[in-house]
This record gives sequence, C-alpha cells and structure tokens, in this order.
Amino acid sequence: MVGDKQVARQLSELMLEYGAKLNDSIVLVMENCPEAEFERYRTAAAKVLAEMLLEIMNPLYAEHPDLKPVGLH
Repeated sequence: MVGDKQVARQLSELMLEYGAKLNDSIVLVMENCPEAEFERYRTAAAKVLAEMLLEIMNPLYAEHPDLKPVGLH
C-alpha cells in the first residue's frame, strides 16, 4: 500500500487516532441520545471503522508488520 516506512508509520498513527475519536463519538451518542439514535449511529460508525481496518490498516500492516499495534486483529 505505502512503501515508505515513515509515511506508513504516520498513517498508522492517524488511523489509530481517528479510530479512537470515532469510538469517543459512539460513547458521546450513547450517553446523550435516545437508544434508537444510538443504535443507528453506532452501526454507521462501525462501518467506517471496519472500512478503515480492512482497506487501509490491514494492507498497511501486511506491508509493515512491525507497525501493527499489539492486540489489533
């Protein structure tokens, strides 16, 4: 996906940051919105997280396995 190790490292850090922010947004909606809204939002955010993992992070870590965070499946 990205051959340059430094760029790959920066992308990994950004994807992890964005993933954490999306998780934070799910908690925000869970704590402040009706259940139905929360469920719709959680589903939408999960799709974004899955797409990031499948299309960006997994290919990046396949090329640079040493950048893959411990515990990330």
